Amino acid sequence: MRRFLFMGVIALCSLALLAVGGTYGANLYYATGHGTNCADCHEMADNVGVVHASRHRNAGCTDCHEASLATKLRHIRVHLTGSAPESIRLREADVQQMMGNCQKCHRQEYAGWHAGPHSATYSEIFANAAHNQKRRLMDDCFRCHGMYFDGAVRDVVQPQNTTGPWHLTRPKMADQATIPCQACHWIHREGSPETKPAERISVAGAAVHESVGFYDRREQMHFGAAMLTIPALYDGARVLKVSPDQRQALCYQCHAPRQPEAMSIAATNHWEPQAGSGDDRTPMGVHEGLSCLSCHNGHNESAQASCATCHPAMSHCGLQVEKMDTTFASKASQHNIHWVKCTDCHRHGVPQVKRSVMAAGQ
Repeated sequence: MRRFLFMGVIALCSLALLAVGGTYGANLYYATGHGTNCADCHEMADNVGVVHASRHRNAGCTDCHEASLATKLRHIRVHLTGSAPESIRLREADVQQMMGNCQKCHRQEYAGWHAGPHSATYSEIFANAAHNQKRRLMDDCFRCHGMYFDGAVRDVVQPQNTTGPWHLTRPKMADQATIPCQACHWIHREGSPETKPAERISVAGAAVHESVGFYDRREQMHFGAAMLTIPALYDGARVLKVSPDQRQALCYQCHAPRQPEAMSIAATNHWEPQAGSGDDRTPMGVHEGLSCLSCHNGHNESAQASCATCHPAMSHCGLQVEKMDTTFASKASQHNIHWVKCTDCHRHGVPQVKRSVMAAGQ
């Protein structure tokens, strides 16, 4: 009996040493080659080549990707069974694990994202009773929420109806992000590493960073923001002036307008997609032509200080801009800040600029 117990202890210790040694040994193997050792597996070669020309060229593979013993054993298994893919695709589990590694270097950006609406979790999106009662969940939800999830919506939430009550089929996903960093950032995208500029940075900044791109779940690949189109939108029969800011094209992938519904005024008159329909927030009225990024912070979506960047304290009406009856001041307002017009409040015509206001602006 003692002999078997001793042998069992020896076996457990050996497995522990193998796990620790294998994990740290493999990590050292990957690190010393700065990614070139990862390219020994032919399906990883393309990714290694691209990342060496990207903004993350100075980071090692294991700085971003998990390299646990379980992962290594999985790699060995797929090769031994001949099931290694021709191209590597990130799984939902891989993306969620990488989020913590993004935070290590991009602390400010991560904090902003985490404080904003784009950090919504699976529980907040797919178990939202207010939403699910109005619209039945479908696989197309993954286009903007859970782009990397490999499965159907029935694999995330049950039941599939508008009465509920709804619950996640995988409780561990409850606190996981549905819009991770990799949804809008193309990590392996070619580009130069960020460096401190020799001269003063322009207020306008870069037109669009190379890494900004939308992950298309159907194609399982990123499309750079410069490759995305900005839709032509209308306000009734009038062609709307839309900002040419190419970064806004990324916003349109989820905050998109709808085609006019049958029997609607727009459909009857053969008008094109109307601004403000669906999830679209294209500025109209007094803010027509502005880019989303003119007001919203790119990571936390906050527009708290946006008015002060363009407006004086007082408007032409002599009122404080930030206290006007719009959704900027109150969510209960009937005047959406995205498409508010002067005539929405001034039903009998826009008043002349007050002398006191003109004097204050001089």
